[in-house]
Amino acid sequence: MTPAEKLEVEGCALRKGTAADAVGALVPGYVARPADADALARIMAVSGRRGLTVVARGHGTGMDWGGVPRSADLVVDTGGLSWIDHIAGDLVVEAGAGTPVADLFAVLEAAGQRLSVDPVREGGTVGGMVATGVSGPRRLLTGALRDLVIGMTVVRADGVVARSGGRVVKNVAGYDLAKLHTGGLGTLGVIASVAFRLHPLPPALRVVTIPLASRGHAERITAALRATTVVPAAVELHWPARLPPPPSTDASGAAQPHRLPPPPSTDASGAAQPHRLPPPPSTDASGAAQPARLPPPPSTDADRTAPAPPSPAAPHHGPCLRVVLEGTPEGLEARTATVLSVLSGAAPQEGAVPPGPRVDRELPAGWGLLPSEGTVVRVSVPPAESAEAAEALGALASRAHGTDAVVTGSVPRGALFVSFAPGAPAGAVADTVAGARSRPGWSATLLRAEPHVHAAGVDPWGEIPGLPLMRAVRDSFDPGRRLAPGRFADGA
Repeated sequence: MTPAEKLEVEGCALRKGTAADAVGALVPGYVARPADADALARIMAVSGRRGLTVVARGHGTGMDWGGVPRSADLVVDTGGLSWIDHIAGDLVVEAGAGTPVADLFAVLEAAGQRLSVDPVREGGTVGGMVATGVSGPRRLLTGALRDLVIGMTVVRADGVVARSGGRVVKNVAGYDLAKLHTGGLGTLGVIASVAFRLHPLPPALRVVTIPLASRGHAERITAALRATTVVPAAVELHWPARLPPPPSTDASGAAQPHRLPPPPSTDASGAAQPHRLPPPPSTDASGAAQPARLPPPPSTDADRTAPAPPSPAAPHHGPCLRVVLEGTPEGLEARTATVLSVLSGAAPQEGAVPPGPRVDRELPAGWGLLPSEGTVVRVSVPPAESAEAAEALGALASRAHGTDAVVTGSVPRGALFVSFAPGAPAGAVADTVAGARSRPGWSATLLRAEPHVHAAGVDPWGEIPGLPLMRAVRDSFDPGRRLAPGRFADGA
């Protein structure tokens, strides 16, 4: 290994790697922390001349994503690249790769704006979020993460600084390299900074949680929603492999009826008016009815200057759909009523009757986050087959292997995640992945896998269309294959 003094460059702190810096089972020889993009370029140039393999790291929350790197001589810690340049008037922000995502969101929220992304990991950085490239539930309305990137600065394996796009939404300067680096897992270059386009914060939000009786029930609801003009920000499915017990019954043992809102009332002219109703009561784990949450009275100027914080939405552990609506309070009232009204035509026709829908004014705790432990498989299916896929994949994990797994994801996008509990057998993961890949139009990728799953030889990627082209792109950016070798598919 090259002595440390040979790696030292101006503006870059350098130390020996320890077990805490391990990438998988690899302990890097050195860890470098550049203070700015120029120092990052210098350390990458020096490492290139020494032929060192390099792995980039933010807060380390995504270090176990993708394949297992074969070598990691040097870890580049981007924590020193932490800064935010918010151009509020243009709805644009640029941030250093090491900026904590939580800090960026706080700055934007204070200005009444947002980066319309639901992070899938807690504690991540801007660079890590872009490098892993996974979009959360609300991509349905605003697009995927890569669609929000308007500029990027990246340092190549040889230390050359490459810039594309800029701080203007309509900027088209240069090649759109940002699309390549978003989701590239740091195999094409080390991200130094990213510019995003922003959106104003919506004035209000509603979350309609709809407990599900069966796959067919889910399919009827989503079909009915597609026929409306509601335009939700997200339609998120939650499907546990091991379903909870059926809802409570009355003294006679009969299932309680599904509560649906009455049809809209009409005014004197006969025009339909939105029906204003609080959501029906939810139930706790024992099945006992809980008091319904009443909506607050209409806000006044005083209310707007000192709003009362809404109570957090309670988690729902059975199969359910969550429909997220964003907009003005007045418009949301009518749109929420529409969502509730379509349930009358999509009532369950099989299985136990679930509790009625619930309406909350904020997102549930942990919204969009994938589990921080265990194995996670991303499955893409035709949107019309989302509920079928959730049921089939969950049942495979539970019945064939007796392991816990939860399927979540966006129904209208057909983007699902199968999350296995820590220690789940590698066979359960392998069978789930193989089952998904065996269906026409379905694909499965291991986003994150535990060491024993990798050791069992489970293929993270499956068949990749265009793999030769991807290899050619990799060779043009990193001919020596020194950036996180093995993390992406077969040298791509």
